[in-house]
Amino acid sequence: MSTASVSTHILDTSSGRPAQGVPVALSARGSTEWTALGTSATDADGRCKDLPALPPDTTHVRLRFETEAYLSAHRDEAAFFPEVTVTFTVTPGEHYHVPLLLNPFGYSVYRGS
Repeated sequence: MSTASVSTHILDTSSGRPAQGVPVALSARGSTEWTALGTSATDADGRCKDLPALPPDTTHVRLRFETEAYLSAHRDEAAFFPEVTVTFTVTPGEHYHVPLLLNPFGYSVYRGS
């Protein structure tokens, strides 16, 4: 059975543009503890194209978006959301695209395609 896979991107809904340069950390959990798998950063299209593969026994995934520097750079005050963490379950063989829609005082995530 093949493993699950994950991709993501960030759209800054206040500007209607991709959020470039946001660090993203990927962790996975099978039947035991969380394991950090690696990090990436969003490109000019707001996408992380180089997230590492998930281990075969993965049942849960965590994406941590380090949004503080990005949000602070686009406002005259500190970021209200310095990070956004999204945790979700996965099934082997499925692909999970989990976009983050971000603005200075709110965010939303969903399972995309």
